[in-house]
Amino acid sequence: MKKNHFWLLAAILAGKGLIAQNVQQDSLKVHQLDEVVVSDSKFELKRENSGKTVIKITAQELERNQGKTVAEIINTKSGIEITGSRGRDGDVLGVYARGGRGRQVLIIINGVRVSDPSSFSQEYDLRLLSSSNIESIEIIKGAASTLYGTNAATAVINITTKKSSKEKIAGTFQTSIGTNQTAEDQNYDLGSISNAVNVSGTLNKFKYAVDFSNRYKSGLSAAVTPENEEDIFSHYSTNLRLGYQFSKDFEIAVFGNQTKFSNEYDASYADAPNLGKNEQKRAGFSSKLGYGKGSIHLNAAYTDYETNSKDTYGESTTEGKNWVLDLYNKYTLGKQWHTILGVNYIKDEAVFAENAEFTIVDPYANVVYISNFGLNLNAGGRLNHHSEYGNHLVYNVNPSFVFPTQKGYVKVLGSYATSYITPNLTQLFGAFGGNPDLEPEENRTIEGGLEVKLSNKFRFSTVYFDRNEKNTIGYDINYTSINLADEINANGVEVEAIWLPITSLNVNTNYTFTERKGDNAIRIPRHKANLSVGYQLGQATDFSLTYAYTGKRFDTDFTTFTDVPLDAFSLVNLYIGHELIPNKLNVIINAENLLNEEFTEIIGYTTRGRNFRIGMNLNL
Repeated sequence: MKKNHFWLLAAILAGKGLIAQNVQQDSLKVHQLDEVVVSDSKFELKRENSGKTVIKITAQELERNQGKTVAEIINTKSGIEITGSRGRDGDVLGVYARGGRGRQVLIIINGVRVSDPSSFSQEYDLRLLSSSNIESIEIIKGAASTLYGTNAATAVINITTKKSSKEKIAGTFQTSIGTNQTAEDQNYDLGSISNAVNVSGTLNKFKYAVDFSNRYKSGLSAAVTPENEEDIFSHYSTNLRLGYQFSKDFEIAVFGNQTKFSNEYDASYADAPNLGKNEQKRAGFSSKLGYGKGSIHLNAAYTDYETNSKDTYGESTTEGKNWVLDLYNKYTLGKQWHTILGVNYIKDEAVFAENAEFTIVDPYANVVYISNFGLNLNAGGRLNHHSEYGNHLVYNVNPSFVFPTQKGYVKVLGSYATSYITPNLTQLFGAFGGNPDLEPEENRTIEGGLEVKLSNKFRFSTVYFDRNEKNTIGYDINYTSINLADEINANGVEVEAIWLPITSLNVNTNYTFTERKGDNAIRIPRHKANLSVGYQLGQATDFSLTYAYTGKRFDTDFTTFTDVPLDAFSLVNLYIGHELIPNKLNVIINAENLLNEEFTEIIGYTTRGRNFRIGMNLNL
C-alpha cells in the first residue's frame, strides 16, 4: 500500500476520534508513584521498603507501546542497552545491562526462569516474546543470584502475563498496521502488521485464559545494501493457562505455550537467501498452599527449543531441552520479618555430536527485615551445586534506611552481592572447544544510592554501581574454552525521575553513565538518556512525546576486524491515543523516529527511519 493509502487510513481514524471527543471515562490514566514491587524479595513490598530502585513497566505503558516488541520497550529503561531493537524486527538482539553481556541477564516468566541450553550463550531469545499478552514487567539490576540463581548477574527481567478476567467470559482484540522503512527510503508501504486476541474468564473456582498473537514485518533488508532486498520476519505465539482455586489457601495452575518465528536474514553484510526458523514449546505447573502466616510455592516448567538455519554456510539444526523447578516457603513473622527458604532444580540438555546435559541443585535462603524506625535489610545466600564443577556459594547484603518526610520519604540504600554464570553446554561439551573442567564465571556488585519521594507528584533516584567480573569464559590459542585470568570492571551511575506537575501532565526521564574496562566493550554507550512527556487532553485523549539519546560507542567491523567508533544519535517518537468508547474501544497512532534520523546501531545492518503505525484495542 502506497503513501496515499496510508494517509487515507490515518484520516479515517482521526475523524472518528474527533467525533468522540466528548466521551468520558471513569478515571485518568496517570503514573502511580506508590508502587508495590516483588522482584527483589519475592514478597509484595512497598517501594520505600525495597533496597533496590526497581523499574516497573505497567499495563498502561505496554498499551501505549502497542505494536512494539518487548526489546524496544525495555530498551528505554536506565542501565540497559539492547542492540538490534532499533533495526529490522528479526535481527539478533544483544542485551547489555550495566556493561555486561546477554548471558548475565536472566529472564523470568511467571516465576519460571527461561533460557535456551542449545544456544551459544544460553541466553533467552527476546524475539520469542509477545508484548500483547504481558501484564507487567519488573526489572532489578545488579547481582541477584541469591534468589534467582545462575545468569542473574547484571539484571533480572521478571515478566508477568495477563491474568484471567473476573467475568465469566471476556475478550480483547488488538490490531495495528504501519510502515517499515529506512530513513533513506521513505516509501510509506505498509510492511508492519500485528494482531492479538485474548479470551479469559472465571467460572466459580475455575479460571482460564487463552491468547494468540502474530506479527509480520517486511520491506527491510537485514544488511545495508544498495538493493535493499527485503528480509521477512513472521512470529506466531499461542498461550493457554488454566487454574483452579480449591480453597482460599490452595490453588493450582497449568500452562502451555508454543511460539514460532521465521526469519530471513543476511550474512557477511550482503544480501543472501538465508532463512532461520525457531520454535519454543513450554508446559508448566504452579501451585500455592497457604498456612497461617506462611505459604508454600511450586513453579515448574519444561521447555523444548529447536532452531533450523539454512544459509550460505549450509544447513544446521540445534535442539535443547530445559527442566526447571523452584520450590520455596514464604513465612512472615509479624510485620517485620519476611523469610524465604527454597530449593531450585535445573536440568539442561542439548544435542551436539551426542547428547549433553548437566544438572543444578541450589538450596537458598533470604530474609527481609522492615523495622519500625526506618531500617530495612534484605540478605541471603545460595549454595550452587553443579553436576560438573561442584559447589559455589553466593550471597547478598542489601540495607536501606528510610527517613519519612511530610509527604514522602528519603531512602538511602546500598548493597554488596555476588552472582555466578554457569558455563553452558557448548562451552562444556561442544564439538569445537568444549572443556568439561570449566569453573563458573563470578560477579561482584557494590551499589550505593538515594531515592527521594517529595510527594505523590515527584520521585527521584540515583544509584552508583561497581561490578567486578572474573573467571570469564573465553578461548585460548587453540580455541579451547578456558576461564580467563584477566578481570573486567564496570561502573557507572543511573538516574531516574518521575514528575507529575499537574493532573494531566507527567514527565518521566532517566540517564545512564557506563564505563567498562578489561576488554573492548563494544556496543555499550557511555552515555544514554530517555525523556517521556505525557499529556491527557480531556478524559479520552492522551499524547506522549519521547526522546531517546544513545551516546558514542564502539563496534567491531568484521571486514577488517577492527573496532570502529559509532556516532551518537537521538530519536523522537510520538504517541496519540483516544478512547472512542469508554473502557471498550481505543485507537492509537504512533510515529517513530519522527525526525527521520539516519544512524548506525550495528555496523553493516539496517536501522529504521521515520515510521507510522495505526492501531486499535477492543475490549469485549
